[in-house]
Amino acid sequence: MLLSLACALALSAAPVAIQGGSSPAELLEGLSFREIGPYRGGRSAAVCGLDGDPDTYYMGAAGGGVWKTTDGGEGWDNVSDGFFGGSIGAVAVSEWDPNVVYAGGGEKTVRGNVGHGDGVWRSDDAGKTWRMIGLADSHHISRIRIHPRDPDTAWVAVMGHLYGPHPTRGVYRTTDGGETWDEILFVSDDVGCVDLALDPSELDKVRAYPDPRAYPDLNPNPKPNPNPNPKPNPNPNPNPNQLDAGALKAKYD
Repeated sequence: MLLSLACALALSAAPVAIQGGSSPAELLEGLSFREIGPYRGGRSAAVCGLDGDPDTYYMGAAGGGVWKTTDGGEGWDNVSDGFFGGSIGAVAVSEWDPNVVYAGGGEKTVRGNVGHGDGVWRSDDAGKTWRMIGLADSHHISRIRIHPRDPDTAWVAVMGHLYGPHPTRGVYRTTDGGETWDEILFVSDDVGCVDLALDPSELDKVRAYPDPRAYPDLNPNPKPNPNPNPKPNPNPNPNPNQLDAGALKAKYD
């Protein structure tokens, strides 16, 4: 079974400063939410905006490619049509050059019906055109981080194939805009990475947060099991129609 996350490159969290000493709850009190679309493309777990431009956003849909709005959601355009589409797991825009956009294929919302992608795509003109830049067999890319001072340096968190072991998992880095990729973190064929964070105080420090079930040494204070000795189920098969695959085959042979 695929474990949800790879190993940590660094675990300490950077403090977040809140302007004026207000608490997060106080800052959220004045906010209200409204639906802004788009009304096609299905669910989304990949959204990003631009610093200094409150009206421009990109959205990667689980079944509809990459969309862009430049008017705060009043209108949306599918900017990936004609280049790629389908399931998107990550979208990132360069802080240094907002014309540079990366998109990773394959949604990270693992569920009964899930679509995979075909690697990393890059645009150098704010989504007008795209080119495929690698990791074609990654299937599910859950996060892309771009170096804030170098749009050609980026890190990619790869979950990989969901339903079996596969070597394309972990964290990959490019320093030449996607011409080449280095696998900088690999744990096993069964362990993929689902999130990354860059330390704003040390721009070359990258964090990949682990699943503590896979790495107990990275979780020194786990919560105790509230029920360490559960009672056995007195009726493990209450429904006589619930048969395993072998019994089902024998029933109808």
